[in-house]
Amino acid sequence: MSSESETTGDSAATSAANGGAAEPEKKPRSFLRELPILILVALVLSFLLQTFVARVYLIPSESMEPTLHGCAGCTGDRIVVEKIGYRFGDPKPGDVIVFRGPDSWSQDFVSTRSSNVVIRGAQEVGSLVGLVPPDENDLVKRVIATGGQTVECCDDQGRILVDGQPLDEPYVVMDFPFVPGSQTCDTALKSARCFGPVTVPEGHLWMMGDNRSNSADSRYHVGDDMQGTIPLDNVIGKAVFIALPPSRMGTISSPDIQGK
Repeated sequence: MSSESETTGDSAATSAANGGAAEPEKKPRSFLRELPILILVALVLSFLLQTFVARVYLIPSESMEPTLHGCAGCTGDRIVVEKIGYRFGDPKPGDVIVFRGPDSWSQDFVSTRSSNVVIRGAQEVGSLVGLVPPDENDLVKRVIATGGQTVECCDDQGRILVDGQPLDEPYVVMDFPFVPGSQTCDTALKSARCFGPVTVPEGHLWMMGDNRSNSADSRYHVGDDMQGTIPLDNVIGKAVFIALPPSRMGTISSPDIQGK
């Protein structure tokens, strides 16, 4: 007498008995065959993130000390620069931003690309996915004044003025001497803090480093055709986070320096 299990036996045997062919078992795909596809997907995602969302930049100089650490031959901060926010609004005074240096800011810039065509091509591809820095003069400074505002230094306490109002800048700890009565903007021995007044053209920004005594910023380029300002089109994004080294990890503040 047949049991129930006999009537629901092996399908391949049943198919063969009925003259049909057994279905071949699917072999698992080799990891080595899938690896190139995984790498390509990862590179495409990295390109999209680096281009439209955020990118990591290395701080190479002292111009933003102590907010951002950097110097020749040392381990500089690596900062995350987000690119989305400024698609919906312009930078505000107090923001720390990364921007492409205008021509007058880039005269001493030396390309980091190899003269070898093959190596240079590999470097360009690496730059697209964030493995190699862009071959451009990217700078990081703080926004001090925006289009239409007039900026100058100094008031009787040595503070920067924007539209006649002094700025609140707690991040500035290194600056040129300013001594009321003996070294100001009106004395024979003039303070190196003094500049302006400069009215920022519309669509431009006045930029300064937090390390006021060691920053080639808008003050340094005030004699160029844009009076030291940079176009909004040159802005890459806002510096929001110190990612490395771990001991300095944290957010980058954007205080309301104009009190608005």
